[in-house]
Amino acid sequence: MSGMNAVVRKEVPSQHERMIARQSARTLTALMSNSLEEVEFDLSAKSGDKTHVTLPVSALKLLAEILAEIGNGNMITITPIHAELTTQEAAQILNVSRPFLVSLLENGNIPFTKVGTHRRVKYQDLMDYKQGNEAERNAALDDLAKLSQELEMGY
Repeated sequence: MSGMNAVVRKEVPSQHERMIARQSARTLTALMSNSLEEVEFDLSAKSGDKTHVTLPVSALKLLAEILAEIGNGNMITITPIHAELTTQEAAQILNVSRPFLVSLLENGNIPFTKVGTHRRVKYQDLMDYKQGNEAERNAALDDLAKLSQELEMGY
């Protein structure tokens, strides 16, 4: 992410990591159901180091979601909503080629800014486009299903 710190985990979690993550996600979820605003707990490392941590429940929810994804064997990327992405990063998020993304930008489908000669896309603008695109696709599928029923095509 240009100019933004993002957490990126590039390796697939091991079986051991998956097991620990699943157990931890369940434990954190149980903690959240008993707390309204914040949760306090003590962390201890195998080295013997200990520390006390206070987290807002919103951060604990995010942590539980991350652990659940790791528990399912998924790699994780965390992107701040206001982050500005390169065209390559944005293309990867949409699962399209960089030239196709550039055409979306140049056609005005997704807002962008230029830093020198480089285009930057706000993460939130990319997600807005993605949600709108999915809504259009779902509406088209609904129309096709309705038409096939009207034509008694047996679907």
